Amino acid sequence: MGEVGEEKKNTSWLLFVWKICNFCMSLFFALASYVQINDPDAGFWMAGYAVPAVLSACTAFRPSVTETLVWRRVADLHLTVSSAVVVLLGWSLYRERVTSLFQQEEGREFSGLLVALLWLLLCRHSGRAPVGVVRVAAAAAITAFPLLSWCYFLLHRELRSHWPPHCSTAF
Repeated sequence: MGEVGEEKKNTSWLLFVWKICNFCMSLFFALASYVQINDPDAGFWMAGYAVPAVLSACTAFRPSVTETLVWRRVADLHLTVSSAVVVLLGWSLYRERVTSLFQQEEGREFSGLLVALLWLLLCRHSGRAPVGVVRVAAAAAITAFPLLSWCYFLLHRELRSHWPPHCSTAF
């Protein structure tokens, strides 16, 4: 009887962390969508981040939503389009031999879409069974990366000095 209670406590703790990670990623994607407002091709990028923001918010409030047909279809469509864009951007960055991803607009968008892609893949089918330690650990790592990166660039203005003018409002 004691083991069942302990397992339930671990599951509820993991579920809580899972929900917090989804909420944080929803905020991050919403903020990433918002800062695109001055971008010349803002509509495309705003949608690219707004869709994961909404899907993550839904998952934060009700993790079983990932098993609904609507959530899966929207996520699948976003994953398909994002995968194509990530491949195109990645090839462009490779061809141009870009080494500082965050110094190039294409590199930042590549990184942001890659995070969104990884996040949606991590969320897929998370409503089928209780979230496990591995999924929650991956979620915590993926959640920490963009938030810490954004804070790092926020604190180091010299890193942003060569960005185009429309990117100066990202912070």
